[in-house]
Amino acid sequence: MDFELNEEQKMFQSMVRDFVDNEIAPCAATWDEEELFPHDVVKKMAEVGLYGLHMPEEYGGTGDDITFVLAVEEISRGCAGLGASYVTTMSLAMNSIVSHGSKEQKDRYIPWVIEGANVSFGLTEAMAGSDVANLDTRYERDGDDFVLNGTKIFITNGAEADFLVTFATKDKSLGYKGISAFIIEKDFPGFSIGKKEKKMGMHPASAAELVFDNCRVPAANLIGHEGQGFSIALESIDTCRVCVAAQAVGIAQAAYDASVAYAKERKQFGVEIARHQGIQFMIADMAVDLDAARLLTYRAAWQIQTTGKASAKEPAMAKLFASEAAHRICHRAVQIHGGYGYTREFDVERLYRDQRITEIYEGTSEMQRWTIARQITALK
Repeated sequence: MDFELNEEQKMFQSMVRDFVDNEIAPCAATWDEEELFPHDVVKKMAEVGLYGLHMPEEYGGTGDDITFVLAVEEISRGCAGLGASYVTTMSLAMNSIVSHGSKEQKDRYIPWVIEGANVSFGLTEAMAGSDVANLDTRYERDGDDFVLNGTKIFITNGAEADFLVTFATKDKSLGYKGISAFIIEKDFPGFSIGKKEKKMGMHPASAAELVFDNCRVPAANLIGHEGQGFSIALESIDTCRVCVAAQAVGIAQAAYDASVAYAKERKQFGVEIARHQGIQFMIADMAVDLDAARLLTYRAAWQIQTTGKASAKEPAMAKLFASEAAHRICHRAVQIHGGYGYTREFDVERLYRDQRITEIYEGTSEMQRWTIARQITALK
């Protein structure tokens, strides 16, 4: 059993860390405050190859699953909102096309993403969150097109996306068997962006409403076969849970680093607060949580890399523990900073807000516990 990254992975990690420290972290507070999406930085990320990770080699892609997780972790350490956008594009949305798309779809959309396109994943609806199969968005065939009608909500990257993967049902009475997956480009007739949510955190990445009003989609943009959408969606979500875990680890690392540095500088009662046992115990707990979260995340990534697919249990375990560990770490980070930690002058306030969604999207903590228990007890 080897817990070490190989030399190539270490070199990549160092490169991304330097990029994040120079191009992303210094701007994160401004992007958060002004709710700006950094299109210029995305282009720079594409130029250094970050949007080629996790993509097939025949299209110019590079990197294995562990390398991709390293990138997610570092980007999220610098700016969690940009990390959310990156994860949505590179894992949640593109997994559907890379794994199930036709050659024509791959030829069109993979090179577009490698150049820095943003992609969203349109699944969530008002009555279909954890209950993925309960979609109200409908589709019907009309000649050489499919026609979609319905609304999606809370869609990460919704306002920035150049195209998206979305899901609709042919007949709701068919349940999950009636769901199909489609690729929608933003200029397709009948597609529009609706309300953009005012969120607690992750401000650089939008959470938008997507509206399909007799939206015409070429039949060639059906992913896989009709009725295959439910399994495509679940596979993408299972794989993406590892990335959300990595995102949580990156946020936790930023909060931990800020806390250790602050504890060494801040003095109370004549000494640095890092000398006080109460602070030392909090930092020790943070370090243990961070290490355990990272190991669970890397294990899940290693499993995908070695088997070629995500299981249900290990990604759920990684996401559950990493997101809740990040919650504990960010909570302690604010506590260590005291009153300063409650102000926007210090990064831990933003990290505390950004972390919270990692316990909700791509399956709440409760759904992760249900998934893990179901796998252990083998109940169908």
